[in-house]
Amino acid sequence: MKTIKTQVLIIGGGVTGTGLARDLALRGVECLLTEKSDINAGASGGNHGLLHSGARYVASDRSAARECLSEANILKMAAPHCIEETGGIFAAVPGDDESYIAGFAQLCEKAGIWTRRLDPKEACEMEPALSPDIIAAYEVRDGSVNPFMLSLDNLAHAQSLGAEVRRNWQAIGMELDGPRVGKVRYWDHSKKREVDVIAGLVINAAGAWAGMVAGMAKIKLEILLSKGTLLVTGERIAKRVINRLRPPTDADILVPGGTVSVLGTTSMRIKSPDHCGPTIAEVDQIIDDARAMVPLLEHTRYIRAYAGVRPLVAMGGVGDDRQISRDFSLVDHSVCGLDNFITITGGKLTTFRLMAEKAGDLACKKLGVTAPCLTRTEPLPNSALGGWTEPGLGPKKWFDQHKPDDLMLCECEMVSKSSVDEIVNELDGMSGRSLLKALSLRSRVGKGPCQGGFCGLRITAHLYDRARLKERAGLEQLRSFVQSRWQGYSPVQWGAAMEQAELQEALYCGMLDMELSEGGHEAVQS
Repeated sequence: MKTIKTQVLIIGGGVTGTGLARDLALRGVECLLTEKSDINAGASGGNHGLLHSGARYVASDRSAARECLSEANILKMAAPHCIEETGGIFAAVPGDDESYIAGFAQLCEKAGIWTRRLDPKEACEMEPALSPDIIAAYEVRDGSVNPFMLSLDNLAHAQSLGAEVRRNWQAIGMELDGPRVGKVRYWDHSKKREVDVIAGLVINAAGAWAGMVAGMAKIKLEILLSKGTLLVTGERIAKRVINRLRPPTDADILVPGGTVSVLGTTSMRIKSPDHCGPTIAEVDQIIDDARAMVPLLEHTRYIRAYAGVRPLVAMGGVGDDRQISRDFSLVDHSVCGLDNFITITGGKLTTFRLMAEKAGDLACKKLGVTAPCLTRTEPLPNSALGGWTEPGLGPKKWFDQHKPDDLMLCECEMVSKSSVDEIVNELDGMSGRSLLKALSLRSRVGKGPCQGGFCGLRITAHLYDRARLKERAGLEQLRSFVQSRWQGYSPVQWGAAMEQAELQEALYCGMLDMELSEGGHEAVQS
């Protein structure tokens, strides 16, 4: 049995966990971050990438609205390379709540959020995809953020300052020693062995799995799991974020991200975060509702559907998940008798830095560390690890440094052999259970219209040529990779997408005898 000691153990490799690792590393605190799968495998990789102006929550949760406004401004200063300041429009269509429309600007003003009233004609000139029937519109300062780049850059900076990370380490139990967590026991999926971690302080940043992790310490933490399904369009529909001017509900937001747009979302209570995927019924509902705001969404091509799980902290007696606060919860479990155990959960992608700051403040107070938080003013370095998630980076580098034998392995997103090699080298042995999955999280591989149908084969062959994969390992990884993409592709198969799906099925089922099915959903990410 291997045993590791560390000052702080962080459980969970989403944006909050990676942000917390950076926060603590900047304060000089030794920390180890563990993740049972890969970076952004949960809600941090299954959201719409909205950088909130705060306007979405001015009626339902003014505290969350103000936090979003403040944190969005900090992120624009500290991590501009992760953000596109698109701006946004809230638009109402006939039948929307007129009292909400009339009070929207005043609610925003009370929360300190900038708005500008638009004539419907002006709004349609700014965004031609909007319905010509809109009856009211406001301009806001929404944006879009690349969550994969954000987490990878936070992690890279934390590692450069001495933090350690272990992927594919799944927490399977805790050993309590009086008023403390004595050990956290892990199963290392990569090396097929158990590992014990002894930490001065344990921080539970497991998101939707936070309740399960707390349960290992015999603590009951009630987390409500709200599934949100989103669709990815084949092209970018609008320059700005487009919101429906009504209280938050299903199918009311279209977020631009690079060369595509993300449409969503839904809110459905589920029992387990491990079984979360989009359904055909949800896809139909989203498109049917959203076409009133943007009519061409009825006929556009969708290349993928995916789902993430929001971890909402139960407050009791709330039936509608959208009425539960989007604020975060920081729990010091000393109230339950465990002095060295903390949980940080809930919140939004936009507020991850604040969540990490508050958790870091509490951690340092418990450890007797007086160093202040620096993430509010310290710029986030643009790392090589996160850079490949940027749409369009591949072609820019390829054209600048093109060599005759540097073929494109992913033609949809223009990821070349040299790009794949560079990413694999940067992983430095951290590929985990699947090199293909690690590549897809750290680049644009598999995220274009073919959804891995062609590039999966080419990249696997290339990795075999470079001796990165051996024997049947590559085929098993290819099966898992294609299956994951197929789960998101299958609910949007009609028209041209259906024709492409039949070709993909012929390639994998006919040529390689791989079964592609819709069952066994995990959290399907963008």
